[in-house]
Amino acid sequence: MDLREILSISGFGGLFKLISQSRNGLVVEGLEDKKRMNAFSHYKVSSLHDIAIYTDTEEIPLRKVLAKIYEKENGQQAFGGKIDEKQLKAYFETILPDYDRDRVYVSDIKKVISWYNILVRCGFTSFEDAQEAKKDETEKATKE
Repeated sequence: MDLREILSISGFGGLFKLISQSRNGLVVEGLEDKKRMNAFSHYKVSSLHDIAIYTDTEEIPLRKVLAKIYEKENGQQAFGGKIDEKQLKAYFETILPDYDRDRVYVSDIKKVISWYNILVRCGFTSFEDAQEAKKDETEKATKE
């Protein structure tokens, strides 16, 4: 499964898998509860592939941030439950030391960690972009 197929819908908790398109919007399925619903065209829907985190110099794609968390946590879930702001910021700083502290809010950090935990619980282990991986393999093959 690719991050292009994983969606966040504003106003709805959790993450959703894109099933198909309908006349009125999208048909999605909850990653955890497997319930299907319509995501109507007026909902704010974002693909995790299109989300990026601000740093002091550039925007880092969410998939790279998730891969760093996966590496740091050795494929296990990140901490969960109640945690104070200072601990959250310190943890995120170990993942992305140069994140933009003015534009990345604590709520954003909580959301990234929550999404990571959902993806890991659902068996998601590769956060690498499938198209980029194929491109890299092709480049390596042509060099050899």
